[in-house]
Amino acid sequence: MRHGDKVNNLGRKKAHRVALLRNLATELIVHKRIVTTLAKAKALRGFIEPLITKTKKNGSEAEIMHQHRIVFSALNSKIAVKELFTVVAPKIASRPGGYTRIIKLGTRPGDAAETAMIELVDFNEVYGKTVARAAEPAKRTRRAGSSKKKAEETAAAETAPEVKAEEAASTEEKAAE
Repeated sequence: MRHGDKVNNLGRKKAHRVALLRNLATELIVHKRIVTTLAKAKALRGFIEPLITKTKKNGSEAEIMHQHRIVFSALNSKIAVKELFTVVAPKIASRPGGYTRIIKLGTRPGDAAETAMIELVDFNEVYGKTVARAAEPAKRTRRAGSSKKKAEETAAAETAPEVKAEEAASTEEKAAE
């Protein structure tokens, strides 16, 4: 029985499973989005999110190089490590977590396996536009606007009698002529 065992073995021995996750993680970093089975996507999320978190640590040069070495030991790909630290890290610097998104795509026709697309959240242009709008300052509520509106109306009402008096005086002058 596998009581308390939270690791999805994906039907593979440890060495094969680690190699699979390394390859999937490398392709996800390079391409920013991949399509795979749902089980592999969920396993990949648990593998890659801690690695992405390691790219956010900025301190001394020695500490940064240490993080490079740790990520390289997990990925074994210089290209992926360079892409992760130079392209991905600046975009996710302000994000507190949740760097990946899994979208279910349905079943594969050949073997009816559930497929899913896993992508890096900050590299999706479709959803990224709404995030940029959300970063703008929030609009004021209706209550805050109504008090402002009332203040403008009272200011206009105070100046209105003066304007009416001026108009009346000008019409009297025209009538007298």
